[in-house]
Amino acid sequence: MKTSSEIRNDFLQFFREKEHLIVNSVPVVPADDPTLLFINAGMNPFKPIFLGEEEGLEEGDKVWKRAADTQKCIRVSGKHNDLEEVGIDTYHHTLFEMLGNWSFGDYFKAEAIEWAWELLVDRWGLNPDRLYATVFEGDEEDGLPTDTESINLWRDKTGIRPEHILQFGKKDNFWEMGDTGPCGPCSEIHIDLRSDEERKKTPGADLVNAGDPRVMEIWNLVFIQFNRRKDGSLESLPAVHVDTGMGFERICAVLQGKNSNYDSDLFAPLLTAIGVLGNVVYGKNESTDIAMRVIADHIRAVTFAIADGASPSNEGRGYVIRRILRRAIRYGWDQLQLREPFMYSLVDVLGTQFQEIFPEVREQSDYIKNVIRAEESSFLKTLGQGIELFTDMTRGKEMLSGEDAFKLHDTYGFPIDLTELMAREKGIRVDTDTFQLKMEEQRARARASGSFAASDHAGVQWFFRRDLDTPFEFTGYDRLSDTVSVTAAGIMGKKFVLMLDRSPFYAESGGQVADHGVIRRGDEVLHVLDVQKSSAGPLHVVDHLPAEWINGEGTGAGTGTGTGAGTGAGTGKGAGAGTGADSDARDFSEIGALDGWLAEVDAERRAETEKHHSATHLLHAALRNVLREHVAQKGSLVAPDRLRFDFSHFQAVKENELAEVEEIINKKIQENISLQEERDLPMEEAKERGAMMLFDEKYGDRVRMITFDPEYSVELCGGTHVSATGRIGYFRFVQETSVASGIRRVEAVTGMAADHLLRKEHQTVREAAALLGSADSIARGIQLLIDKNRSLEKELEKLRQREASGALDQVLRNPVTVAGVKLYCGELKGADMNLLKQQGYEALKKTATEAVIVLGSRDEAAGKVYLMVAVTEDLIARGIKAGAMVSDLGKLVGGGGGGQPTLATAGGRFPEKLSHALDAAKEWLENIPNF
Repeated sequence: MKTSSEIRNDFLQFFREKEHLIVNSVPVVPADDPTLLFINAGMNPFKPIFLGEEEGLEEGDKVWKRAADTQKCIRVSGKHNDLEEVGIDTYHHTLFEMLGNWSFGDYFKAEAIEWAWELLVDRWGLNPDRLYATVFEGDEEDGLPTDTESINLWRDKTGIRPEHILQFGKKDNFWEMGDTGPCGPCSEIHIDLRSDEERKKTPGADLVNAGDPRVMEIWNLVFIQFNRRKDGSLESLPAVHVDTGMGFERICAVLQGKNSNYDSDLFAPLLTAIGVLGNVVYGKNESTDIAMRVIADHIRAVTFAIADGASPSNEGRGYVIRRILRRAIRYGWDQLQLREPFMYSLVDVLGTQFQEIFPEVREQSDYIKNVIRAEESSFLKTLGQGIELFTDMTRGKEMLSGEDAFKLHDTYGFPIDLTELMAREKGIRVDTDTFQLKMEEQRARARASGSFAASDHAGVQWFFRRDLDTPFEFTGYDRLSDTVSVTAAGIMGKKFVLMLDRSPFYAESGGQVADHGVIRRGDEVLHVLDVQKSSAGPLHVVDHLPAEWINGEGTGAGTGTGTGAGTGAGTGKGAGAGTGADSDARDFSEIGALDGWLAEVDAERRAETEKHHSATHLLHAALRNVLREHVAQKGSLVAPDRLRFDFSHFQAVKENELAEVEEIINKKIQENISLQEERDLPMEEAKERGAMMLFDEKYGDRVRMITFDPEYSVELCGGTHVSATGRIGYFRFVQETSVASGIRRVEAVTGMAADHLLRKEHQTVREAAALLGSADSIARGIQLLIDKNRSLEKELEKLRQREASGALDQVLRNPVTVAGVKLYCGELKGADMNLLKQQGYEALKKTATEAVIVLGSRDEAAGKVYLMVAVTEDLIARGIKAGAMVSDLGKLVGGGGGGQPTLATAGGRFPEKLSHALDAAKEWLENIPNF
């Protein structure tokens, strides 16, 4: 029996002999295709060739017209989404290898068909009686005839039975890249894996493309010969191509004689390792088998995605990775009782298995394991509570409400598809429409929480507007003052706004705050407080407007549909505010001079802002150097007094890592690297030169690129920057925090802000030294104080524990029997939540069976109350769960809580109601149905 490695090598060697260039798999994270979350088909890397942008594959002086490869692919979203089926059946996967051979205007149908047969039958020895070939039957709407050429080739050039050549329509046998672009007929090879007895009863021809997993496609030969125009019509391509794809996992199962992809040696090492972790054996139980298949499949997808540059986050491909990982974690929790991080330990299995063909996994194994372990630890903190809450939410219901699904997502981190999976297992539905509505409301709140922005002019009441027939020009890259003309003035809410024909003021964008300054003419000085982008040009927010602009002669309030001031109804003096109108609707000579104003940017504020913006670029590069290239910008703020940078990373940045980043940045500052600014660069050239760009950002064909050393920092950016890094002065971190799971935030200062911070720290040191007696012994003096305080706290804790233990003994001496269950209920004065939990575990040891312990304490000064419920194991099976009980009792004290079935806690804000909650415990037990 051939191993999977031998099968892969056979394929590549076969096409090497056919004079194909063997190319390596590209990463599953696309390098320069923002339209694609992951590489999801073997043709993705060759897209530029099929679109006519490249002639072929260049290697040295040769352009290859033939290629073969094995390409890693991930399909988990959109049109190609196999996630729901993965693990439930035995042949769908999130990550798979696609074996393929390619012709770029070289050979066509004859060679593709002959070679496919030669490899499958002559080299690999597949039984030709079990093989079927499908061809395109034609399409009347597109005016396409039957692909008789392929039919004849199959019949005349291979040993296939004529009756095994089947015709199908566009759905099965016509491939298209998209709504427009290259397309063509395809010919698929299917294999019938049923027993001889089954084949005699039902011909395999009846089951091809009928959904029977035992009669399945193993190779698709696509013949690209047309181009789909925008109007839907087809035209012949000047050059024809071949694009084939063979699912590696499927062909391994076929050649190894296995009934399932998961039975092949591709998955055996993983399933063995998972069995050891969960103390189960694959093939013994359907429920645990599904869980093991899910985990085996998902760890492959997550591992390769992280190795290729993705990382778990709350958006884009990062959220896809998070969803996959959390789906697997939940299966491990639910079916294999795995309560601690376990997925990360499987990375080494993959590293060993794929070390020859995909060495990146083994090379990055430590990093990949750290990312996965951090993600597991985070989700496991809330998974148990979320599952228990889900059970409560769905008890006796046919549908989980959208509000509840949103709570599971927002509070407990349950992706909606995980919630839907759990609901399907219970035979109930999820109100996804309401869930999506709640998600959109949350996104709207997030957008609204940002600063005021004016992407259009809705809400602006214009006093006047005039069209100068010239596009707005930003001059702030080259100068800080400029002579300008006012083109519009109005009011938005309580803000006065005006527009200019040109401006040196930078409008807030890309994380950089707006410039401040003045716009003056003679004695009239308008202070610029903010500048926001709009579709027609920046809106300059000013402290006031000249009176004559507001109280115009001969116009009144009105509306219109143009680009100038609104026409007024009637005549006389009146406020000239309007929305829209014709530029001729007002005699602009009546409202004073609009030309010849001087716009002046606050130079000091701009300079300090530029220091922080350039430092942000240095920071981004340094973080990628120290923490690895998975670091990607997720948000930023660039202000004159600080910078804030959010980025993808799986754990807190360590102190030594921050120190290294800081050192790198300050070294780059000392090198005084000159700014290289390119304002009108073709996007393709920027990509070729390795420019950093944001995945969710939309870029035009021409871009602005900022470089501080081509080997260090190259980014697409529209902001303003220092002329050389030396002008930044000094870089200093202020703090590092978490923003969300998988997203970290650093804040830092440069320039004068850094100087102020250093002075403040120096003053703090001097004051501490004065209090402790000597600057040389500050650290030692503080440590002595800490040690003394810690010793006193330990003594105090011992006293509290003795007091609580005594109070617990008193409670345990006075049980109340309810339906055969002993209820121990009482208050432990002065106990915090941790002490309550300790006493709860102690009480479980002392009571052993048929006992429920309810303990409480209060802190009236702080307005807090604590509750703890513990239940012995024998009662859980009878329907008494600590989490459910404490949740109900917690509501009585103005709070809530939850936890495990054995022990759970709750907090509240009404300490005066503690006695009522403790008394209610007896009633709660009495009301348990069927107990």
